[in-house]
Amino acid sequence: MIQLRDVTKIYRTQTVETRALSHVNLDIEQSDFIAITGPSGCGKSTLLNVVGMIDSPTSGEYTFLGDHVGRLSERELASMRNRHIGFIFQGFNLVEDLTVFENVELPLRYLGMPRGRRRFRVREVLEAVDLVSREMHKPAHLSGGQQQRVAVARAVVGDPALIVADEPTGNLDSKNGEEIMSLLEALHSAGTTVLMVTHSAAHASRARKVYAMTDGEFAPASGSVLRNIQVSRRS
Repeated sequence: MIQLRDVTKIYRTQTVETRALSHVNLDIEQSDFIAITGPSGCGKSTLLNVVGMIDSPTSGEYTFLGDHVGRLSERELASMRNRHIGFIFQGFNLVEDLTVFENVELPLRYLGMPRGRRRFRVREVLEAVDLVSREMHKPAHLSGGQQQRVAVARAVVGDPALIVADEPTGNLDSKNGEEIMSLLEALHSAGTTVLMVTHSAAHASRARKVYAMTDGEFAPASGSVLRNIQVSRRS
């Protein structure tokens, strides 16, 4: 599904050059659940931004679903993101002036889905995250856990092939964090590929594969895979 080959990302100013990623190689298979761990500033979020096509590598090659991402135009990149990738951020990133329903509906508007189908699909995912009763509320009237569940609903409403989650439990207490991890596990069990960055060893252990990063590189441990557990699935 995803291949990164010798990917490097360098940020430059007039006086400073920062190497955020250094010759990273990564393969992500369809229906993988991968966690990336490591200290702050090691390049985890930069890696997610590259995989999520929010940022471009300075060098190296990125292939997504058979397409060479570096050859795509900005319009094609935006279309690829909208159709295939859902994002969950630590800071929720909800639009404060929109209701829960409207926040979740937003990706479907970008996809050009007809109104009737949008309404059905939004209610379907809000029911899945137990937020139908809050659909007319604004984000400011929700708890942190509820806001993150809205963010999960928004990420999955377009039925993306890949969920990119950057510290999805970082701003939550243990109970709400557990709910979000259970949602991610349910998505994975349904066949969605999940790539997650986390500081939590307990949450990382819920993934099928765990990679550790340091100084923009994967830690050298068994080919960088610290844990790789085969998960049995229902047919």
